Amino acid sequence: MLPVEVVIVTDPETLRARAKLIDATVTITEIRSDEVGLRPSVAGELQVIPVAFAESRVCGQPSLANVDALLDSLRHAVDGCLQDRFAALVTLPLQKSVINDAGIPFTGHTEFLAELTGIARPVMLLVAGDLRIALASTHMPLREVPDYLTSDSIREVLEVLHNDLKIRFRLDDPEIVVCGLNPHAGEGGHLGTEDDDIIAPVIRELADRGLKIRGPLPADTAFTPAAGPRDAILAMYHDQGLPVLKYAGFGHAVNVTLGLPIVRTSVDHGTALDIAGSGKADTGSVIAAIKLAAELAQI
Repeated sequence: MLPVEVVIVTDPETLRARAKLIDATVTITEIRSDEVGLRPSVAGELQVIPVAFAESRVCGQPSLANVDALLDSLRHAVDGCLQDRFAALVTLPLQKSVINDAGIPFTGHTEFLAELTGIARPVMLLVAGDLRIALASTHMPLREVPDYLTSDSIREVLEVLHNDLKIRFRLDDPEIVVCGLNPHAGEGGHLGTEDDDIIAPVIRELADRGLKIRGPLPADTAFTPAAGPRDAILAMYHDQGLPVLKYAGFGHAVNVTLGLPIVRTSVDHGTALDIAGSGKADTGSVIAAIKLAAELAQI
């Protein structure tokens, strides 16, 4: 049993067709935004705010024609959160390549939601139980990461992470471990200078301000008990942090966007087009995302 009322913003006819495909007994009830919360859903019912797709599709075959509706669903949900009609936003995977093929630059939910809410520095945080891993950079080619990481960007990410650990996760004095960019955190400059020249000075500055931040530590140490107590780890790039998180908690991990004026969580996996419509999807992560969203929104 989920702890909160869930309302879905999507195309209701698609939900009905997918439920029929996998023999799921569910009632799809269409409602308006101003009707949210007026009547709790009953067992076997999904309340849906309709945003119609331009065309119906075969499972596992995304359509360029439906991209606008997908993004309109996100805009509608975000607007509802900003206007306090919704307490939190939980998103499911989108096929980024199809959105880009439709001529709309889209690197991911994190960046899109930041644009919608007017936030310059969103931070991606992955959560699996007590393991929390934030990213200093998100969806970009690996060769671009060193140039992207600056003292200012790392400082801003750490400030957002520290603030939301206190505000959203209600940790009084959070401890953060910071990974180095290079193997062995640069090996004193022999394996790269970014750790000593860019990352370390920011950590010292924030530590002098009273924040409990340590590093840069070699990534192969930061994720081990040898790194000591920590409430979160900051990884420098996507595939430095996510493989550890997914190994530890795949199927029940949650993606959280920090720095937004709204609560947003998501699942820890992609679209899995190969099993779409088969009934084989594991719902563990979306249930975990809904529960964590309720916790972070304090509802």
